[in-house]
Amino acid sequence: MSSGPSLGLFLTIVRPEEKAILAAAESRGVRLVRFDDRDVTFGLERPEGLPPVVLNRSVSHTRAVYAGRCFEHYGVRTVNEPDVLELAGDKVRTSLRLAERGIPTPRTIVALSPEAATKAIEAIGYPAVLKPAVGSWGRLLAKVDDPASAEQILEHKEALPSPIHSVFYVQEFVEKPGRDLRAFVVGDTVVGAMYRRSDDWRTNAARGAVAEPAPLGPELTELAVRAAQAVGGGVLAVDLMERRGELVVHEVNPTPEFKALQGATGVDVAGRIVDYALEVARR
Repeated sequence: MSSGPSLGLFLTIVRPEEKAILAAAESRGVRLVRFDDRDVTFGLERPEGLPPVVLNRSVSHTRAVYAGRCFEHYGVRTVNEPDVLELAGDKVRTSLRLAERGIPTPRTIVALSPEAATKAIEAIGYPAVLKPAVGSWGRLLAKVDDPASAEQILEHKEALPSPIHSVFYVQEFVEKPGRDLRAFVVGDTVVGAMYRRSDDWRTNAARGAVAEPAPLGPELTELAVRAAQAVGGGVLAVDLMERRGELVVHEVNPTPEFKALQGATGVDVAGRIVDYALEVARR
């Protein structure tokens, strides 16, 4: 066991990203204390032997936020902090914050009933995109092409059990050139960016999009850092689209995967994350 510095790793499963983080920590002589989100419990008193910083890598937004609050209660820093997870994990709150900071985003309307959502879709214009307020990997996204499909999709969402589906997040459909952009921000630095190309309108790597390295031009770098700072900063993936010659930010991911980006760019993203967590521990 390493006698060097220690970090925590709160996780659900060991994906390629977590394997890379484990390897990066080992190469730096850092001892990683694992917390499995399916087994760990949190009492009100601080346990002994906690590391100074925990990398929060749970695939569950809810588990990540509550665990972050518990670690915060113990005086343990987390990457990312629970306030960042809560804000960036909620598309409505993220859109509001980006708009407050003057960061360009797709046109968005929030509605709180199916009837209001119908009005929102008509105001945005067809086609529109209907997204869950909380979610990732392109799940439960719907492209609404006409009033008939809008009625069917809204009826389906209304029947879903989670109360979050009673919030309707409607966004303009951006005619992007068969790709979008993901910039990976660590602290105040964009460490790498990739295009995600797909014939499908959803260009998520989890849905089979092909990753290619993207140049770190000044517009991309500035927007990505501003978007990351807007939600509180840390380790964040900023997703952007090209809309009629300008870049718009459409999402900020607070627990991002990075296998595709690391493979496309050759950047040691896992190492940058571990180095950043060690920096946070020294503050």
